[in-house]
Amino acid sequence: MKKNKKAAKKRPYTNKATLAVYLVLRALVIFAMVRAALLGHFESVFLCGLTLVLMVLPSMFTRKLQIELPGTLEIIILLFIYAAEILGEINSFYIRVPNWDTMLHTLNGFLCAAIGFALVDMLNRSDRFSFKLSPVYLAIVAFCFSMTVGVLWEFFEYAGDTFLGFDMQKDTVIHAVRTVELDPTRSNKVVALDDISDVIVVYADGTQQALALGGYLDVGLHDTMKDLVVNFIGAVVFSIIGYFYVKQKGKGDFAARFIPRVRGSRADRNEGA
Repeated sequence: MKKNKKAAKKRPYTNKATLAVYLVLRALVIFAMVRAALLGHFESVFLCGLTLVLMVLPSMFTRKLQIELPGTLEIIILLFIYAAEILGEINSFYIRVPNWDTMLHTLNGFLCAAIGFALVDMLNRSDRFSFKLSPVYLAIVAFCFSMTVGVLWEFFEYAGDTFLGFDMQKDTVIHAVRTVELDPTRSNKVVALDDISDVIVVYADGTQQALALGGYLDVGLHDTMKDLVVNFIGAVVFSIIGYFYVKQKGKGDFAARFIPRVRGSRADRNEGA
């Protein structure tokens, strides 16, 4: 019995379903790491190592902070990490699969709202603090936390593209431009360029290059705004779930699958009574 308890403590996840998903994903990541090392793709090796660390972090933080993550939420987090790093970056799903980035940003908004909800709910349920936030305020805080993380991530992407020469903010092909920069009268009138099909780039030495893109290449702006919009949607969805969960005092099996809980708090004991 003691050996079984010690073995359980060493496992990163105690839920059987979560542990099974974790072990399968870890095996896939290790396989991808070995393959990348044999091919000499050392950047991919680093991403695989980072993925292995990220997959353990949720379990570490929940144990240190005495938070219990529902199995469904744990599995979503693990799949999100794998989809973003291994499938998205190494296997180029961001380029090959339409709306892959959009899906992950929507899920990111949902997960960050869950984290924000848990952080405040942890204080709300703690015996050490006397203040109690209403369900509406808990939902608002979760939403604001998620949107703040989303904005900070877009700052990070912009900094990577600007200072390190990355392309984290994926470009968008558009077919119309509205601008006051082309107004010859300089009177702040909007000039419309419609039905753009191709772009010609003129370099400093006078050479030209025609880009058959089917439109104008927007650098980052549309991608950033789309990411924030879908992050908004994910945050709203979780905030609504969290609101009704608190409103109903922890009742409801569906919401309980996504709501982190504080272990051993007085509120938990009262709810279970």
